[in-house]
Amino acid sequence: MTLRTLQALIAIFFLISLLIIRLAYLQISKHELYTTLSTKNWLDLVPIEPTRGLIYDRHGVLLAENISVFSLDIIPYQVSNINHTLQELKKIILLSDDELTQFQRQRRQHRRFDEIPLKLRLSEEEVLRFAEHQYRFPGIVIKARLMRHYPFNNSFSHVIGYVGRINTQELNEIDETNYSASHYIGKTGLEKYYEDELHGKVGYEEVETDASGKSLRVLKNIKGIPGKNLHLTLDAKLQLAIESALAGQRGAVVAIEPASGQVIAMVSEPSFNPNLFVSGISQKDYQALTTSPDRPLYNRAVHGLYPPASTIKPFLALEGLDAGFIRPTDTIYDPGWFQLPNNSRRYNDWIHNGHGTVNVSRAITSSCDVFFYRLATDMGIDHIDDILTEFGFGVPSGIDLDKELSGTVASPEWKRRVKGVSWYKGDTVITGIGQGFMQVTPLQLAAATATLANRGHRVMPHLLLGTQMPNKPYQAKQPILQDQIVLEDEKTWNIIIKAMQAVVDSPQGTAYRFGLDREYTLAGKTGTAQIIAKRGRPDERDAQTDIPDRLKDHHLFIAFAPVDHPQIALAIITENSNHAVKTARKIFDFYLTQPSGTKRHVDRQPQTKTQKTAP
Repeated sequence: MTLRTLQALIAIFFLISLLIIRLAYLQISKHELYTTLSTKNWLDLVPIEPTRGLIYDRHGVLLAENISVFSLDIIPYQVSNINHTLQELKKIILLSDDELTQFQRQRRQHRRFDEIPLKLRLSEEEVLRFAEHQYRFPGIVIKARLMRHYPFNNSFSHVIGYVGRINTQELNEIDETNYSASHYIGKTGLEKYYEDELHGKVGYEEVETDASGKSLRVLKNIKGIPGKNLHLTLDAKLQLAIESALAGQRGAVVAIEPASGQVIAMVSEPSFNPNLFVSGISQKDYQALTTSPDRPLYNRAVHGLYPPASTIKPFLALEGLDAGFIRPTDTIYDPGWFQLPNNSRRYNDWIHNGHGTVNVSRAITSSCDVFFYRLATDMGIDHIDDILTEFGFGVPSGIDLDKELSGTVASPEWKRRVKGVSWYKGDTVITGIGQGFMQVTPLQLAAATATLANRGHRVMPHLLLGTQMPNKPYQAKQPILQDQIVLEDEKTWNIIIKAMQAVVDSPQGTAYRFGLDREYTLAGKTGTAQIIAKRGRPDERDAQTDIPDRLKDHHLFIAFAPVDHPQIALAIITENSNHAVKTARKIFDFYLTQPSGTKRHVDRQPQTKTQKTAP
């Protein structure tokens, strides 16, 4: 054998060895990879959107449901010329400019092989019309899907919120795999706060496909996990009754069950129809909502910031008594004004000639400003801040809603940091009647009133009563206790509450117009938040008839009933209107006395159903 022949055999052997090693690598080490790739030529995994959880009130009334609709979906990678296809589609199905804009926006946010809704809620006529022409539109399909629907329309819109199409920012924040079949996500309210519970887990279908990618048959179904059903603390009947009582006004009401912290009603008026947002609100409708001077998208209950005005007086009186700055029998003389030593400025009472001689109880009952000017000055801003903070002002309440505002408990440190100027004694004076820099939300006022009704026992306000998976046991949410308010003398609670009873029971009370013809006891306090400074010293009783409507005072009212065993505590504000007390009367009557009112016990395991005036 020649040397050349030997070299050729060695080279052949080497090359054959390399081929064998490569084949072994592909057949053994990469077997799983290439088997998968081969399988993908005829098998596709199609994600299945999980069923979104339902939302019920405390008695099983359905507040947010899923309804069956037909949608027209496009799979971009199967459409050769989308713009031409859209023009042809418009000849057989009505497509609005807003729908086309929404589709193009969604197209930029999704993958080419995702099914993107073009038109939701097709009519039966549109479904039949498209079926006749479907052969002309490869990559366009009719899909049966579930769409969120809010059966009460405008009612509950601020607290329940709504779902809408997923945007680019949300795509970067969510689990892309779990939302691979979802086009909607909670945008506001409870729909957003409890998105993880409501959404569920995605499922899949193993689908056999032909060479063109068309589905032939389903080989395997991997079930997803539906979202949890939410049972809320809200009472639908009470909510609707409050909305009716507030009809035609701008304002908010928050009602809480004091013992449990359960929010039984949360109303902000005016409201809006959340169903407009589900399929994509039109530009015209959205502009109407955002430009309305009544601000219907604004949740006044948790985002509205208002001066608490005279509703703050019972809390300051409580601190004054507990810290020993005043005694129940101490009196002052109110001539109609208050003046700091060595200062020429006068701080006027809301009654021109003053209240005469008053003690702390009468000062609360008749809302004597001068008494609280003096008390605030004697206590100082630090004591005021301490008691207000203890009652939950100036910080978020912790309620299960997104972006709750904290309000402001003004202090010298706050004023230096925010305003860049020093604190003056005059700032302390006006803080004593809830004016100046202090701001609160109706929710904070309601929670503080509930604490007052509980005589210092604090429970975090909340909206979730419990959750339930389909065919699974109901899981109740436990209340969260907060730091209790402990007084040196527990009898001080009775002094303040008795004075608040006189606010509605005594002829000198600022809420005497609430009326005595009722079957329950009530403790309350009125407040008037000024929009513009008063000219001279007119009585608050003046009707303000010469002031434009939107510059008239806001009126507040906090109250709880029955006094000995409180079942409901509420805060109400009516903007540019003095109807707060009148509106509150309707609410208390409905909840506590009317046969058509609500049940007065808590359903621990709900059964799921199918689908100027004084301050």
